[in-house]
Amino acid sequence: MITLYSYPELFGLEDNNPYGLKVFAFLQLCGLRFTHRHILDTKAAPRGQLPYVVDDEQTVGDSDAIVSYLKNKYRLAIDSALTSAQQDLDLLVRRALDDLYWVMSYSRWRDPRFWPLFRDALLKTHPDLAADDLEAARQYNFERYRYQGIGRFEPGEVYPRGIADLAVVANLIGDQDFLFGAAPTSIDAAVYGFVANIYFYEIDTPLKQFVLSKANLVRHCHAVRAAMDKGAGLRP
Repeated sequence: MITLYSYPELFGLEDNNPYGLKVFAFLQLCGLRFTHRHILDTKAAPRGQLPYVVDDEQTVGDSDAIVSYLKNKYRLAIDSALTSAQQDLDLLVRRALDDLYWVMSYSRWRDPRFWPLFRDALLKTHPDLAADDLEAARQYNFERYRYQGIGRFEPGEVYPRGIADLAVVANLIGDQDFLFGAAPTSIDAAVYGFVANIYFYEIDTPLKQFVLSKANLVRHCHAVRAAMDKGAGLRP
């Protein structure tokens, strides 16, 4: 049995981290049976990062590595029809989402306009969390942002970068429900992990304003969600 370990839920989503939600969505889309464990302690995680999966005796971290492992082990056909050009585009979109991650994270932990709302939502949803622990996590993220570089920018300079990433995704989706046509592929799970964590986010950030302005991004969220429900891989 596969067990997914990832961060806690928030705003009705199964994981408030886009990478954990990406893996959750992928498992659902493929109809794989799995259990979901929400944790905050990353000590047991490969490289100290969430999400990770434990599959029998195998532990795999990193969302891309998890998807690749599951596709190979269970001979999943979700990406089997992709052309070479589509496979290349899949990679490029994932790299754009990696860039978007930093802007999303900044909007929650760094921007003083939104941090109190994010903190209070976490504390309300998860009363076992302590405000001091969240403040410590915030200071840790400040260091991450500084070393990555995004922490050296003012908020008004940060958001155009994430909006540019989202605009590319919206342009690629176009009038389709999914990125490569009528059926979802693994890149749709990745896009969903990020866009859903903006669209369903109950705080009006510039990223959310942009997503709401793009009907196809909203449509994609709901289309992936419907396909996930149809796959229904989650079991108690």
